[in-house]
Amino acid sequence: MKPLMLDYGSRGRVGLLLPSVNQAAEPQLRAMLPENIGMAVTRLKLVDSSEEALLGMARDVETAAALLADAGVNLIVFHCTAVSTYSAELEASILERIGAATGLPAVATSQALVAALQTLQARRIVMLSPYTDAVNQREAAFFKLRGFDVLRNTGLGCSTGREMMAITPESWQSLALANAHPEADAYVLSCTTVRTAEVVRPLENSLGRPVVTSNTAVAWHCMRSLGMAGGVRGFGSLLSRPASQ
Repeated sequence: MKPLMLDYGSRGRVGLLLPSVNQAAEPQLRAMLPENIGMAVTRLKLVDSSEEALLGMARDVETAAALLADAGVNLIVFHCTAVSTYSAELEASILERIGAATGLPAVATSQALVAALQTLQARRIVMLSPYTDAVNQREAAFFKLRGFDVLRNTGLGCSTGREMMAITPESWQSLALANAHPEADAYVLSCTTVRTAEVVRPLENSLGRPVVTSNTAVAWHCMRSLGMAGGVRGFGSLLSRPASQ
């Protein structure tokens, strides 16, 4: 009998700081990342998208990041789109605090999305989310500040993470097709706790444009940060492209 061989992160380990309500990011990222990239997860309290709750998620970021550092991670990801795109100032503050607490490199979902879109040379985007209008407007303003033209900005009005998780992949596919824009360079399916991974490839086939989700952007960014070659199939053009491109 062949002995069981497990890989505990021979190529590197990623530490994730997730909203406490999140049910989607771990299974999606585990499916997207190669087996030789390890993953450790710590949660920060966030169950809804009120302004108070979003700002409160960052309150204990140092303590949570230090726990991930104990697990020997190489990179810490603050993985919440609505919080990291709340403002450029909040994004910078969170990353600075993580770095100061751990001495490790840190990245936010917002940064991964921006880097992914820039790599795809996508300046004009359609942004789709489960969020309320207030959250959507802040996120659109964040992308505009980074030089993107947001052609359409459509949210589903969900206020809690469980509502967001309840949206079916089929509903996401219908929403994206209903918001197709002839001038779009790419489509962004925002939020880390939604079931969008299943529809990236079929949507790209239908729309003829790259489709980027919060989780595909972070998976791609983590692989790039750890020097992986890319070429992951099944989750769209971003993850399937070699890291050198």
